[in-house]
Amino acid sequence: MESAIHIHNLHKTFNKGKLVALDNINFDVRKGELFGLIGPDGAGKTSLFRILTTLWLADSGNATVAGLDVVKDFKEIRRRIGYMPGKFSLYQDLSVEENLNFFATLFNTSIEENYDLVKDIYVQLEPFKSRKAGKLSGGMKQKLALCCALIHKPEVLFLDEPTTGVDPVSRKEFWEMLKRLQSRITIIVSTPYMDEATLCDRIALMQGGKIMQLDTPQQIVDRFADELIAVRSEQMYHLIRDIRELPDIKGCYGFGDYLHVRFAHGAWTQERLTVALKDRHTLLEFCPITPGIEDCFMALMESHA
Repeated sequence: MESAIHIHNLHKTFNKGKLVALDNINFDVRKGELFGLIGPDGAGKTSLFRILTTLWLADSGNATVAGLDVVKDFKEIRRRIGYMPGKFSLYQDLSVEENLNFFATLFNTSIEENYDLVKDIYVQLEPFKSRKAGKLSGGMKQKLALCCALIHKPEVLFLDEPTTGVDPVSRKEFWEMLKRLQSRITIIVSTPYMDEATLCDRIALMQGGKIMQLDTPQQIVDRFADELIAVRSEQMYHLIRDIRELPDIKGCYGFGDYLHVRFAHGAWTQERLTVALKDRHTLLEFCPITPGIEDCFMALMESHA
């Protein structure tokens, strides 16, 4: 399948090479794909986006976007992509309509010319078209920023942590909009939210400037090799310490009201854990669990440590 983005051995450092932001990254994003970069702050997601959108230069390696080299063809790439940074960066003292008209003018187009691409989003903004952008709610700012990134009908859309700080309802609406757009544009989105990973066609799990694993969300979960159990007690701080001291425990970390405990097949059962902890924890509660993307991410982090 044709690649919309091709990345080969991309490397980026700061502070005279002491801080590695990207460590020889390699992957492709297919044309028409909704691709996710999943990882915490400092994983390298924004650094990668800034190189692909021609804002930064890599130390070594190369990359293409829409078949164009990010160094040699940077001017043409800027005409063909849409970019929505993590922080709201539109003109707060301009109205919704003024912001949209301004960005359309930058690309020698108009709202009317590409209205079909932004219609589903703009109809939600239209009642507020005269309101200054700085007075919009977080969810509405998000929709306005997406409209401005789409107004020139880009081939590839870059969304850098677009749902950070947005309420759950707006997050859900935003991803529904992305799904509707996917048939017409290639989308690459970065997010620290593991639950959003399942909404992508494929994902790359990033940490410390490296790609730890890249595949569909389901295939990543299917490769989870260990057993997993959820447990809690009235003394959670002591419980996590006591479980980590047990032999053959591969991982133990907080997950909501429970601890997720990872171990090799056959190493532990609920009954054995109860016996091992009964002297210090009398009110233990266990819950059946299947691994999710966050469990896979934690396991990969521990294996790469």
